[in-house]
Amino acid sequence: MTAANHSQLTGFVLLGLSQIWELRLVFFIVFSVVYLVTVTGNLLIVAVVTSDPRLHTTMYFLLGNLSFLDFCYSSITAPRMLADLLSPKPVISFGGCLTQLFFFHFIGGIKIFLLTVMACDRYVAISQPLRYMLIMNRTVCGLLVAASWVGGFIHSIAQVVLTVQLPFCGPDKLDNFYCDVPQLIKLACTDTFVLELLMVSNNGLVTLMCFLVLLGSYTALLVMLRIHSREGRSKALSTCASHVAVVTLIFVPCVYIYARPFRTFPMDKVVSVLYTVVTPMLNPAIYTLRNKEVIMAMKKLRRRQKDLLGPLEP
Repeated sequence: MTAANHSQLTGFVLLGLSQIWELRLVFFIVFSVVYLVTVTGNLLIVAVVTSDPRLHTTMYFLLGNLSFLDFCYSSITAPRMLADLLSPKPVISFGGCLTQLFFFHFIGGIKIFLLTVMACDRYVAISQPLRYMLIMNRTVCGLLVAASWVGGFIHSIAQVVLTVQLPFCGPDKLDNFYCDVPQLIKLACTDTFVLELLMVSNNGLVTLMCFLVLLGSYTALLVMLRIHSREGRSKALSTCASHVAVVTLIFVPCVYIYARPFRTFPMDKVVSVLYTVVTPMLNPAIYTLRNKEVIMAMKKLRRRQKDLLGPLEP
């Protein structure tokens, strides 16, 4: 089929997570709580890192950026999903679909590059402790974060440019709760074999390569930690374990979704929910539950708020 023989669709029907009304209500309640916890947890980390001078270091600057990105990432899909769960026939316009696709891959791309920067930061901190402040100074850190944003933009705009050229003439049912490349390509009324190869190369292979590089760097760090003292080794292992957990939660689902042909598998929606809704909620807990400095900063921020509200209480 060609676009010349068929009219272009103006929107898509989102099939969502389920067509059973009672189950959709359960999903709405559960994911409303998850989204509330996600927003609260990530914005709290941003506030703590920003307000406490002791956390004005490279590691916590990067952590604050990751928390802000997790807040943005979940907000791209979760509010729309919650509204659609209560809608009898959720429809998204073609322009709205492309907008969601752009920001989804924009923020997701930044997160992937930022996690790579965080791995480099930990590697320098452990391998070059005396030169760490010289190597990872504010200028270098700022440039690396800016490069992550530029990389995310280039990655995302490539997705949109390739997708917007596809002819969509029916069917109009998108088998997901948000707009993404794998589901959109399956609705195109043209041969998409070459485009699928480009998308898999852009999404899947890049993600897989970054994941392997990160695993290699953390493996090298673990080997390097053998020469450190027990106290230093314990602290470094705790930090690296948090990073590895976050990296695994983000990269493994992405590799599953994008590093294969765009076909439908039974676990697709479960994996999509995991890395778009659940993982952004877990990241603050992973980083803060075992981080004494962040916990102390949170207690300090809470005491400061009590002091400010104290005179107002009767």
